[in-house]
Amino acid sequence: MTKNILFAGFGGQGVLFAGRVLANAGLCDGYEVSWLPSYGPETRGGTSNCSVVISERAIGSPLVTVSDVLVAMNTPSYDEFVCNVAPGGILIMDLSLIDRDSGRDDLDEYRIPATMHAESIGLEGLSNMILLGKLFGVLGMFDDDIIEEAVKRSVSSERLGLIKRNLAALKEGQSL
Repeated sequence: MTKNILFAGFGGQGVLFAGRVLANAGLCDGYEVSWLPSYGPETRGGTSNCSVVISERAIGSPLVTVSDVLVAMNTPSYDEFVCNVAPGGILIMDLSLIDRDSGRDDLDEYRIPATMHAESIGLEGLSNMILLGKLFGVLGMFDDDIIEEAVKRSVSSERLGLIKRNLAALKEGQSL
């Protein structure tokens, strides 16, 4: 089993953090993992994407050119990467920011209004975790204790107070 997953959006949306949490979940569960961030020179507002490979075998390359899963957090990222999802793959997108339909009938497509939902339940800025929660739910690969440990490993020591909010957003995403 190998999963090639791509998170894509704008800098500041938590693209890299979502990828880090997923990568840490894989590590906590004993998988081979690669995490490869890619972003423009701008910190916020520029393009950002993150490749995560989770496998039972050694990983030959961290690059994800054809993904099994795309988590798209905005329209430009969706437009750039949707054609690179393998047939039979999974597409998870933020319906709040993407107003398109892939037109592909060979994907399992999940259209989640993550940004609007996060704001409506007091979890502003955590649409990335809602989308990641949906991904965890769809993949069904990791137990809740593994996911919790992955979040704890991913949050910096200066932001430990955000662990509860991140876990709440993940739960929301799993339930959508």
